[in-house]
Amino acid sequence: MSHHLVEAQDVHYAYPDGTPALRGVSFRITHGESVGLIGANGAGKSTLLLHLSGALMPTAGTINVGGYALTKDTLAQVRRTVGMVFQDPDDQLFMPTVRDDVAFGPLNMGLTQAEADRRAREALETVGAGDLADRPPYRLSGGQKRAAAIATVLSMSPAILAMDEPTSGLDPWARRRLLGLLAGFAHTKIIAGHDLDMIMALCGRVILLHEGRVAADGPAGEILRDGALLAASRLEKPPSLQACPICGGH
Repeated sequence: MSHHLVEAQDVHYAYPDGTPALRGVSFRITHGESVGLIGANGAGKSTLLLHLSGALMPTAGTINVGGYALTKDTLAQVRRTVGMVFQDPDDQLFMPTVRDDVAFGPLNMGLTQAEADRRAREALETVGAGDLADRPPYRLSGGQKRAAAIATVLSMSPAILAMDEPTSGLDPWARRRLLGLLAGFAHTKIIAGHDLDMIMALCGRVILLHEGRVAADGPAGEILRDGALLAASRLEKPPSLQACPICGGH
């Protein structure tokens, strides 16, 4: 299914001040995969996600999303294919009510108000936030904002779901609820984060970035248990895999 395909080939990117962020990144993600992007701060995770959603263009190399080579001419198709949930939900919630926010994308796709409202209602119900429809976003909790932000993406029916630090700032209850929600999605998922227990729970595959390069790409269980590999990229094993400092057990 080409509309679920994500492929990067020797992708380089440097910020306007010349700072390199990606240095020859290559990988291929196919239908139904759940892939975790991990790495220390500055490794290139968020920059890579911004490329996959068409917010940034490579300095060199190519990106193929959903059967489209990423160019200025294919931005609309790429953005319909990839639903991007940003690290800060406030970047996606700006309308007077949650319903308006969730219907905004479908309306801009050219759908009728009735169809946009239907999609908004279904997306909010999917994330368990139907009761938030008439609430102003600024009055929501962190977990409620996260759910609403995901709904704004689901209402556009993307083939690929990309998320940047989805559990950031959530309390344990909201985090558990979000993990349960994401585990039930059939989308191809690409999730960047420092929450390695979350990555282990949701992703069968991990791509480890270090200083803008792919340091490892393989089964999540193998990479997340490799303490030496993680340490070389300034990471530690997920807390659930670390030994108890008191008894020495797991």
